[in-house]
Amino acid sequence: QAQLVESGGGLVQAGGSLRLSCAASARTFSLYAMGWFRRAPGKEREFVAAITRRGGITDYADSVKGRFAISRDNAKTTVYLQMASLKPEDTAVYYCAAKRDGIPTRVGTSYDYWGQGTQVTVSS
Repeated sequence: QAQLVESGGGLVQAGGSLRLSCAASARTFSLYAMGWFRRAPGKEREFVAAITRRGGITDYADSVKGRFAISRDNAKTTVYLQMASLKPEDTAVYYCAAKRDGIPTRVGTSYDYWGQGTQVTVSS
């Protein structure tokens, strides 16, 4: 069982940056693939980024590629999402998720554990 706690959300102007963190309680954190997802008001949850166990492979949604960067620190059992050049359409609740089999995907339902989410609001 893993507990995930996101932090770092907030209000930022368009063009600004934020770094989200997701702290995991699981001792087996280094075995999990990790992902970030988001849900905007009135929209379905969507994939943002994912990373393999050791961080060697990352994947991004086209909408954030080149602006967001996912990384992890297994010693700190934490995954990060560095967000830059933020746009109003990035406004959403951002969730981190963990996948026990270590294989990152873009499919949210394949992840085993989820955090409670952190709100990111980008003003124009």
